[in-house]
Amino acid sequence: MKNFEKYQVGYFPPPAEAPQWMKKDHIENAPLWCSVDLRDGNQALIVPMSLDEKIDFFKLLVEIGFKEIEVGFPAASETEYEFLRKLIEEDLIPDDVTVQVLTQSRAHIIDKTFAALKGAKRAVVHLYNSTSLAQREQVFRASREEIIEIAKEGAVLVKEYAAKYPETQFQFEYSPESFTGTEMDFAQEICNEVIDIWQPTADNKVIINLPATVEMSMPHVFANQIEYMCNHLHNRENIIVSIHPHNDRGTGVADAELAILAGGDRIEGTLFGNGERTGNVDIVTLAMNLFAHGVDPKLDFSDMPRIVEAYEKFTDMSVSPRQPYAGSLVFAAFSGSHQDAIAKGMKWVEEKNPDKWTVPYLPIDPHDVGREYDGDVIRINSQSGKGGVAYILEQNYGFILPQAMRAEIGYMMKDLSDKHHEELTPAGIYEAFAKEYINDFDPIDITHATFSHFSDTKTADGMTVKMRVVIDGQQYNLEADGNGRLDAVSNGLKKTQYHFDYKFITYSEHAISADSDSQAAAYVCIEDKSGNQYWGVGTHADIILASVNALVSALNRMNKKIHFVK
Repeated sequence: MKNFEKYQVGYFPPPAEAPQWMKKDHIENAPLWCSVDLRDGNQALIVPMSLDEKIDFFKLLVEIGFKEIEVGFPAASETEYEFLRKLIEEDLIPDDVTVQVLTQSRAHIIDKTFAALKGAKRAVVHLYNSTSLAQREQVFRASREEIIEIAKEGAVLVKEYAAKYPETQFQFEYSPESFTGTEMDFAQEICNEVIDIWQPTADNKVIINLPATVEMSMPHVFANQIEYMCNHLHNRENIIVSIHPHNDRGTGVADAELAILAGGDRIEGTLFGNGERTGNVDIVTLAMNLFAHGVDPKLDFSDMPRIVEAYEKFTDMSVSPRQPYAGSLVFAAFSGSHQDAIAKGMKWVEEKNPDKWTVPYLPIDPHDVGREYDGDVIRINSQSGKGGVAYILEQNYGFILPQAMRAEIGYMMKDLSDKHHEELTPAGIYEAFAKEYINDFDPIDITHATFSHFSDTKTADGMTVKMRVVIDGQQYNLEADGNGRLDAVSNGLKKTQYHFDYKFITYSEHAISADSDSQAAAYVCIEDKSGNQYWGVGTHADIILASVNALVSALNRMNKKIHFVK
């Protein structure tokens, strides 16, 4: 990596001033949004979208809530020209949506651009030319004065052509392309020359777009550049300062957020950051960051899975599983400690403060972007813990595991995942749990049991059971007393020829809340003479019989370990 020595800083910090944006700690309002998916994003695709795909994508962007959509460079591509004409001629542009088109500062391109816009109700005409030192020296081999003249000529032409189409309400936008590699005094000068030609008013503001065409600096330097420009643009009250960050350094979102703090009014970007090289700024992340801070983003991502599906279809690109807010795994917790905290946090919020979301490890409620807790949040693999498994069984199947049982079930599922080298689905977790613990009637089975209370002056209240028991195929009709129903059943079993040697450790029961054929669940833990504990789970419409089934299940699990003998 010795080649680092050939690189140098290629950006130009503004003159030293005390930046005011650093005093702000959050963004209070959503910026104006402009989607450039159909132009900047489309030109970055290996196979650009077809006309029909662009129409469908445009409709999706409208549905999400974009009020400004850059639809292409109509003078540069016949498909983009036809696309714009189709939008206008078939009246596909809603009254509250403005289309934006890009044009270079060249007469024949401007002419075709306005021809493509004929009949539009409203449009932004976006004029640009490159201004960076590298572009001036290496590409255009032109002086500052010559580059300014290109911008001025284009600004004059745009204004003249707009006057020829009075039926359309035009708004003008200018970009000093490669702004991040332009000296700040020159960027200020060329933008002000254009502003002075266009003469913006309160009713028809001019957009000055400051693009990080190539992301060159740390985000705070970019913010200082934006604040400097905001402080030195002519007629600032009638200027909309727009930001167009790319993501070459991987900090496009940070650039955009700090630029808004520094005075930016508008963001140009794409869904999920598609764009040239490492992409444009990701508007989904920006908007959802606002949402997560309690600010209305003015865009609708409440059905994120559907938006992801449509985006991947239109672009043939993939949304990363770890893409903020939208990826398939962004809410998934595999870690046991994370799962435990999430499960407890969601329960706490539900019970204590349902109007405020403060769940650990989840910056937003997955439901707010169309995701489900089932299968999206708590995910079980060999790294998971008892809390996650217990959460899955409770949320999906209504089994509220006793605290003392959770570790055993958690280790069971970890081992199962580890052996198969795969994630466990909720259905798989339940299947393994049920097979091991629920209603195990082999070799012991109590096929019939009736209980009655008894009480007299010489003994405490108790329970009598009459039951039919099958053990290894042999049937017993038994009757026994006990201080409770399970004690009575135990005493009855001990009247058989088998040596049952155990004691009760704990018992609990509850109604099953999830949809199920059963209405109640019971949990029994018994301990053998060596101190080994065995859990059993019983289900039945009758809670009393559910408890009997739980004891039988525990006994059968014990029998598989120590084998009861006559």
